[in-house]
Amino acid sequence: MTDIFDELQWRGLVAQSTDEAALRKALADGPVTVYCGFDPSAPSLHFGNFVQLSVLRRMQAAGHRVICLVGGSTGLIGDPKPDAERVLQDKDTIAESVARIQQLVGPLLDFEGDNAALLVNNLDWTAPLSALDFLRDVGRHFRVNQMIRKEAVARRLESEHGISYTEFSYQMLQALDFLELYRTRGCILQIGGSDQWGNITAGVDLVHRAEGATVHALATPLLVDSTGRKFGKSEGNAVWLSADMTSPYAFYQYFLNVEDASVVAMLKALTDRSREEIGQLEQQVASEPFRRTAQRTLAADVTTLVHGAEATAAVQAASEALFGKGDLGSLDLRTLGDATAELPGADVPVGTPVVDALVAVGLVDSRNGARRAIGEGGASVNNVKVTDPDRVLEEGDFLHGSVAVIKRGRRSLAAARRA
Repeated sequence: MTDIFDELQWRGLVAQSTDEAALRKALADGPVTVYCGFDPSAPSLHFGNFVQLSVLRRMQAAGHRVICLVGGSTGLIGDPKPDAERVLQDKDTIAESVARIQQLVGPLLDFEGDNAALLVNNLDWTAPLSALDFLRDVGRHFRVNQMIRKEAVARRLESEHGISYTEFSYQMLQALDFLELYRTRGCILQIGGSDQWGNITAGVDLVHRAEGATVHALATPLLVDSTGRKFGKSEGNAVWLSADMTSPYAFYQYFLNVEDASVVAMLKALTDRSREEIGQLEQQVASEPFRRTAQRTLAADVTTLVHGAEATAAVQAASEALFGKGDLGSLDLRTLGDATAELPGADVPVGTPVVDALVAVGLVDSRNGARRAIGEGGASVNNVKVTDPDRVLEEGDFLHGSVAVIKRGRRSLAAARRA
């Protein structure tokens, strides 16, 4: 078993913890049982959640026992938002999201073998509880003066919206998870994002009050985008792990476009690359940033973890083909659709002159500009240079009968979608 705490620190995955010395000793004396919870308030996990899954993967690889909890009950309530009351989702919607998330987590952890991960749903132990049982057995261990000091609660109390008892009670429900897993699975460590620290420590306190036991908590830093916003569904910038919400191509491209200032931190946090490998990539960022070797490595590694090696190979081929280094015609329909979905474009009928198509998709401002681009050798259809200014788009130009990729210069691309 490795000294996983030092490893997590080097990878930038420790923002804060309860008694660090005691936690280090528990991990060194382990194996320990650790859990992380994910609320199904959306039908997919997102990139921010992947950070926690990365920690669970590292814990399991180091020999610790890991539990992935999907919040079938906590998802019905919702963690308090800082600015307004959540819109509660119906039970069927939450149940569908639980099922999707359970399927999503499957490939990211090892659920077989001697140290198999465990997947649980907190609805299994909260649904049988009556309101009286919950208030008597759980509520009596909480102090309101402590609960209102939690950051999310305090901010809502100071706002014009206030906070409902439903959302106020969320921290008790999440704390109950830790108590249940401590009692039934011997779980002594909960991990989560630093924005969950108040809820996590509520669980630590509940286990101590109810069982007289000392358990531990570890929070990871929130990874933020270039504007300083955290990644998440409530922020409107979520990169989803489900392929039907963020395509593998868009997922790969997101990491391929990570700025130099962030790429090394993401390599440490999200990939299995060694210190030596990441050190070499860091040197390349400094000496040859134009090659974007670190970004390519990051994009390939994370996409493979989430979507598999086959999907990664497909999106890499699409990325190369779009910029003239491969055959666009060899791409399957889905990959082609994903690769062209974000391009500017327009609906264009078969038989449209390329001159008009260049104008329609927005690559030039006028027909004269289009003729000039063709005359200068700077226009192409599906990576084949156009030399005849009277050329029209034929049926065969629309790959899979749906889209023709039109290019002006080396980097300006657009999609002519068959009308």
